[in-house]
Amino acid sequence: MSGPLYVPVLPTRPHATAAYQQLSPAIRRAVVPLWNLPPRHGTASDVLTTHMRREAHAVSRVQRHHPAWIDTPFADETQLGIFASLLPDLGETSALRPVTGPGRPDFQQVAVLEAARRSGSGVGIRIGLPGEWDDGRTQAVRELLARLDPADEADLLLDLGAVRSDRPDAGKEALRALDALMPLTPWRTSAVLGGGFPEVTAQMLEQGLHAAPRADWHVWSELASSTRDYVSWLSYGDYGIQPARAIGREPSSGRGGPAWGVLRYTTAESFVLGKVLARGEDRTAVNRAAARQLLELPDFRGATASAGESWLRDCARGHGTTGTGNPSVWLRVGNVQHMTYVVQTLHS
Repeated sequence: MSGPLYVPVLPTRPHATAAYQQLSPAIRRAVVPLWNLPPRHGTASDVLTTHMRREAHAVSRVQRHHPAWIDTPFADETQLGIFASLLPDLGETSALRPVTGPGRPDFQQVAVLEAARRSGSGVGIRIGLPGEWDDGRTQAVRELLARLDPADEADLLLDLGAVRSDRPDAGKEALRALDALMPLTPWRTSAVLGGGFPEVTAQMLEQGLHAAPRADWHVWSELASSTRDYVSWLSYGDYGIQPARAIGREPSSGRGGPAWGVLRYTTAESFVLGKVLARGEDRTAVNRAAARQLLELPDFRGATASAGESWLRDCARGHGTTGTGNPSVWLRVGNVQHMTYVVQTLHS
């Protein structure tokens, strides 16, 4: 049983695929993302198929030479059916591993297990743990594993969802779940996923930079310090620099949106957040000033630490009206620096 160093939970959106591509080769080799197709409820079937095919194939292109998982955790029955129809093609063109889990519709489980069998890629078993662990769920996982082809490998993706300061028992509950799940099969990967990034409001940022604790990282530290024999096999996962519920949002039309945004920087203990403007006559000056504040942090790792830090330097010191970004750029830059730092921390 072995697995990746780091499993980021990412949306199948252009900013996320671009961030993954901007990782250095050494960092990318340690990263195996869990990609999530967004829900599109109420969308006509033909339009939905077009969207899903485009998003899934965009991910398959960036994962052509590196493994990853792909999932539709918030899909309705129509979207799940379309996803099932895409699986055979994805298995042939990339190293994407399909995901299912206990409680998913039977036809989705059947389609995913069949796709795993045909491609030989194995399957991800995603188990949500938003609160306390229920020992009764063990049997459902055991029954799902019993339907897997004996030649196929399975990955345990224990998903804690949002993990912030209001969940002091998250680590204890994760260990309870792992105690029950780890003996069920020789998992190829055993990853614990949690989203520590906060829900950001404009009011949080009115007084300059705001530091939010990385509660998910504290949970990981609790797990890593456990004396359980399986701890050395666990992989760390998080939701990057967006709140955990962001992957469940339906894509926006691209029109309108808030007049402000966020620059993000990850340190050992905190997510440091700075307010930027998406429009307005003060946009350039405000955004460059926010980038300068991040560069002045004692924990800033230098302009060459990753493409994320390089962009922040260029934004802070640039001239004219270019180079101050937009919401997609700010998300890409934040994820590049975050994923790079997480891998470096886990290596140390």
